[in-house]
Amino acid sequence: MTGELHEAKRPVSAVLAGPYGHPFHPMLVAVPIGAWVASMVFDLASRFAPDPGFLAEGSKWLIAIGVLGALAAAMAGFLDLFAIPAGTPAFRTGLLHMGLNLVITAAYAAGFLWRQALSPTAAGGPVALGPLLLSAGSLALLVVSGYLGGKLAYRYGVRVADEVTQAGGFRR
Repeated sequence: MTGELHEAKRPVSAVLAGPYGHPFHPMLVAVPIGAWVASMVFDLASRFAPDPGFLAEGSKWLIAIGVLGALAAAMAGFLDLFAIPAGTPAFRTGLLHMGLNLVITAAYAAGFLWRQALSPTAAGGPVALGPLLLSAGSLALLVVSGYLGGKLAYRYGVRVADEVTQAGGFRR
């Protein structure tokens, strides 16, 4: 194993980023992904429900939970990015992944504020088309960013235990 590949598998700080072979970032991303997907389901359901207010309100707060979860995931992900040698394809992929996630998180934060600022007369109604489209676009970008995160882990092996360590799970 090359020195650079070995370096990308080890945490900068095991306490903050997770121990070898158990990074925190992939565990933490489940919160924003789940919250934002659920918020889209609530958004769409609010367009068809006879009493959509609770769905619109629930969606707004799911977005807020997702933004907070994304900030926590970003901290661990940033530490993982530090472990990747600069100038490599894995590092460039990591930068793109991080940049997209920052845009996505900012868009969801703006969407939360937009929903919060809507007139009181809109309260109790379905999610307005503008915030719904912003969430849909953000969710589409999240799919692209998730693909890049998967590429980092599954193709480049960033923060994944090396094959010698993995082989221990297949010995009889």
